[in-house]
Amino acid sequence: MRALLCVGALAAVSTADAADRITGQPFATRSEVYAPHAMAATSHPLATQIALEVMRGGGSAVDAAIAANAALGLMEPTGNGIGGDLFAIVWDPATRKLHGYNGSGRSPRSLSLAEFERRGLAEVPSHGPLPVTVPGAVDAWFALHERFGKRPMADNLAPAIRYAREGHPVHETIAYYWNRSVPLLSKWPGFAEQFTVDGKRAPRTGETWKNPNLADTLQALAEGGRDAFYKGDIARTIDAYFKANDGFLSYEDLAAHEGEWVEPVSTDYRGFDVWELPPNGQGIAALQILNLLEPYDLKSYGFGSPEHVHLFVEAKKLAFADRARWYADPSFHPAPVARLISKAYAAERGKLISMDSALREAQPGTPKQLDEGDTIYLTVADAHGMMVSLIQSNYRGMGSGMAPPGLGFIFQDRGEQFVLKPGHPNSFEPGKRPFHTIIPAFVTKDGKPWLSYGVMGGAMQPQGHAQIILNLIDFGMNLQEAGDAPRIQHDGSTDPSGQATAMSDGGEVDLETGFSYATVRALMRKGHSVRFAHGPYGGYQAIMVNPQGGWIGASESRKDGHAAGY
Repeated sequence: MRALLCVGALAAVSTADAADRITGQPFATRSEVYAPHAMAATSHPLATQIALEVMRGGGSAVDAAIAANAALGLMEPTGNGIGGDLFAIVWDPATRKLHGYNGSGRSPRSLSLAEFERRGLAEVPSHGPLPVTVPGAVDAWFALHERFGKRPMADNLAPAIRYAREGHPVHETIAYYWNRSVPLLSKWPGFAEQFTVDGKRAPRTGETWKNPNLADTLQALAEGGRDAFYKGDIARTIDAYFKANDGFLSYEDLAAHEGEWVEPVSTDYRGFDVWELPPNGQGIAALQILNLLEPYDLKSYGFGSPEHVHLFVEAKKLAFADRARWYADPSFHPAPVARLISKAYAAERGKLISMDSALREAQPGTPKQLDEGDTIYLTVADAHGMMVSLIQSNYRGMGSGMAPPGLGFIFQDRGEQFVLKPGHPNSFEPGKRPFHTIIPAFVTKDGKPWLSYGVMGGAMQPQGHAQIILNLIDFGMNLQEAGDAPRIQHDGSTDPSGQATAMSDGGEVDLETGFSYATVRALMRKGHSVRFAHGPYGGYQAIMVNPQGGWIGASESRKDGHAAGY
């Protein structure tokens, strides 16, 4: 979905053309969803229904999020699964505070930088056994459930197990990405046997898909708990599989895994506290972008104006320069988070922004950027006021392609984000967590919950997080409009692996259909290189507290998403 459009494709587009047929407001593809008791917004309609079913049965928002995530691993294996990692932010009405969980796994302890050098590799491969890290999703499910769950985990996993055995129809966007992955990943052992039809092709749109192996794995978790995955027969099967296929992930790596509860961090943007998780994720980049933009009167400039787009892109360049320098596993490379997200630091860095010209350079460089649909984001709110912001991923596409026999899932290739240069903050080391792109977000107002949201999609995520906030607060859009409005993505910041030269040309600005030619011309005069691209703009879900009572939901119109409540 990365095909570039010619400029003429946008000739007839204006905000008026994009107006909603009923309200006349720009950008809304459909109405917001309102519900009095509970709400779920996921990237798959069936997963949304599962979340609502769990809450109707007495489950908490955390129970519902786990159940939906388990189902998405089956229904949307192009973006997530139990072979990947998970991050979450939970608003707990009992303690009236936010709780963050970092469910990212570490690199194999038996793999070293010297091994990559011995193989003549200058960067971590994108697929196969070498980029595989310990999957943290299952641990995160059980940790979240232990603290906030109400129903037995077996009940939460039951809907996914049922759909895995009985089958479900594959949705359109998922079928598209699945078809792209099959030729690339079928050479890796276990993939074609478990993730193709007749060992040859991806399931087509509307075709029924079953995964009995995944059903058996989830059933083992339902009966044996977390340790069934990290210390039981599943772990032994994984160990044997990687030993047989030139891999390094071991039983000992799995048994040693622990996720961690972390304190979310925030910045105040025009009276709203925007919350993210600290590194090894990239969430604080969104906070840095917002801090850099706050001094400007974006409302007076207007959405889609040259000033709006220019200032956003320049702020992104500066935030992503810091992202490259500081964002890594804090156990190995602590970041000065408080300083990075401070207003004083933003004021200092903001002096580099000119209203008249684009930055050509912003040192240091940034981690690899991907534009594929490789992540899911979901959010759930229950009748007691608990809200969950959860993101989960296999990283690039369907992951590494490594699918152990009989288990029904694919391992993530998150280790591709490591840098094979000694001394770099994100340099590969045994037992280290890589830089992470997946980030959940949350917003409070006057100490009360206001919004749970996320925008999945590689390096688009912090850019998308910031844009949603601008759309809601500066441009006065409603929750659905804020996600449907055309998006901006800046691409081309410096790659930290040393394989690309530092950004010296200002990178590329991708504008989704809906920005005017006047804005494009003005941006070019400022020195921006502007492109129009399909696909790299992420996937959005959101739940907002309705001030009249209950919830407001919105979902991504660019994907198969669905927001619903009761």
